[in-house]
Amino acid sequence: MKLTEQQANSLYGQDVKDRSGSKIGSVGQIWADAAGEPTWVSVQTGLMGRKESMAPLDKARITDSGLTVDYDKSTVKDAPAVDAGTDQPLDTTQIQQLYGHYRLTPQAPPAPGRGRKPAAGEDMIRSEERMRVGTESQPAGTARLRKYVVTEDVHTTVPVEHDEVHVEREPIAARDARGMRADIGEAEQEMTLRAERPVVGKETVPVERVHLAKDEVVEEQPIDDRIRRERVDADIPERSRRRR
Repeated sequence: MKLTEQQANSLYGQDVKDRSGSKIGSVGQIWADAAGEPTWVSVQTGLMGRKESMAPLDKARITDSGLTVDYDKSTVKDAPAVDAGTDQPLDTTQIQQLYGHYRLTPQAPPAPGRGRKPAAGEDMIRSEERMRVGTESQPAGTARLRKYVVTEDVHTTVPVEHDEVHVEREPIAARDARGMRADIGEAEQEMTLRAERPVVGKETVPVERVHLAKDEVVEEQPIDDRIRRERVDADIPERSRRRR
């Protein structure tokens, strides 16, 4: 795919997707060959300030949602990478690694597209880096709910009854003795006694529902980084300067 300079400049920061439409990352830089034709793109696939994977623009296409390359996501992520924001041309070793990774025929070493010298009368494009801060989700630990059995001592009281025996004596009056039989000899009398004893029974009953729940807490976290911007200085002969 051949890009015009305007198309190339419009891609900075745009999404990069693989052949199936899955997002890989965003455009870091556009790299041009010796003739000034954009041939490579560096893709920011993780946090800012790290490495950018290189991907060829051959067979890539521009869509409404950004740039789509003709490779799968894993191939691009595993490709040789460059430092984020670098303005150094690729050396011979990097070129060989890139073309070997993508199984392409090596060509002239490309240079960053932003370093191309403007033709006479052509506008010079001044660029600057913009910090794009985002977030990524990562595991922060595992919460577990565990149930176990403990034994505790319980002290309580319960009322119990028992029979106690005592002897009651009642004198017999002379008028009542006439009808009674008076024998002298041995005799026995029995009485069944009753006593209660404590009995302990246990039952298992449900008492509480317990489950894990989580709350999302938002907090501000400071981020410090450096960004680069270009400045343009004009070197104009004194006689040719506009007088104000």
